[in-house]
Amino acid sequence: MKKPNLKKIKLKKPDLKQGIQHVKKLRNPIKNVKAYRTNRTNVTAKAVVPFITNETVAEHREEVLKGARKYIYPLQHSKHKIVVISSSIFATMVVGLFAYGAVSLYKLQSTSTFVYRITQVVPFPVARVHGNMVSYESYLFELRHYMHYYETQQKLSFQTKEGKQQLQAYKQRALQTVIDDAYVKQLAEKNKVSVTNREVDQEIAIVKAQNRLGTSDQVFEDVLRDFWGWSLNDFKRSLRQQLLARKVVSKLDTAAHTKATAALAELNSGAVFGDVAKKYSNDTAANGDYASLIDRSNRDVDARVTAALFALKPGQTSGIIDTGYSLEIVKLTGIEGGKAHASHIQINLKNLKDFLDPIKAKQKAHRYIKV
Repeated sequence: MKKPNLKKIKLKKPDLKQGIQHVKKLRNPIKNVKAYRTNRTNVTAKAVVPFITNETVAEHREEVLKGARKYIYPLQHSKHKIVVISSSIFATMVVGLFAYGAVSLYKLQSTSTFVYRITQVVPFPVARVHGNMVSYESYLFELRHYMHYYETQQKLSFQTKEGKQQLQAYKQRALQTVIDDAYVKQLAEKNKVSVTNREVDQEIAIVKAQNRLGTSDQVFEDVLRDFWGWSLNDFKRSLRQQLLARKVVSKLDTAAHTKATAALAELNSGAVFGDVAKKYSNDTAANGDYASLIDRSNRDVDARVTAALFALKPGQTSGIIDTGYSLEIVKLTGIEGGKAHASHIQINLKNLKDFLDPIKAKQKAHRYIKV
């Protein structure tokens, strides 16, 4: 075995001076702590602590706030910038939506659902009647239910030549309807005529009870949606306007009410129903008899008349029934198989047109679209 060459290995001599100093530090920890505390005290002494009195408190508070402002003001500036940018974006969107809606409605006369939603938010006018604006939304509301019915129930395409002609006719009818509605509202306000929610609900209850649009709520709403694309609230809106027009006509046609009141007075005095019918009724049927038996869902007789008729006992006579188109007095003769033998006195009310034409002649409607 070969012996290692010890001459080549050099051992490093220990640094005795450094080792002695290290040992002294370990032996004197208290002295080291004292030195640390002395240094710390010297550093603290260099930081001058201000002396605050009642006279200098405002000055020191201002110095503190001045130091904080450099952090607060940039944040306030950023918030202000965010508000300005957000407002600018919102204003740009509103202007863009307004411009798009104006072009779609007045130039292209779009009837799309999206454009209709715009009119529900932005009150674009379609006409003006005596200083009152007629909303474009009301025009589209009227037009779109025509379109829905003929597209879904009559399978009419508005892309064909015939369909385009039909659509043009529906547009004219819808525009005239909403303009007439504006005149009706004027007459209603002038004559203090209004329609309550209760009257609307009662009308719906009569229609449902006679199974004219379905008896259950679900079937009723399905019929509205499938035939006219309406919700229940849409139907109530349309029905309210119809009732308002009927009540205006009934209020203004005082001659018809005078005639009906006279007929009822004679009946209450014991006059024969047939004789009174011949004297007052606009129905030419002999003795005022209905041509056939009447059931509860008879569509040839007004729902209000049917409801009043089946509330009578045989031989009884009703009071004056205002259908909105006529004033009726009915007599129940008897019931056969759930159907009624009956007679009636019918006094027709004037047409709505008779009251609107004089106003239209004085107050011309200004239309913003040409149809």
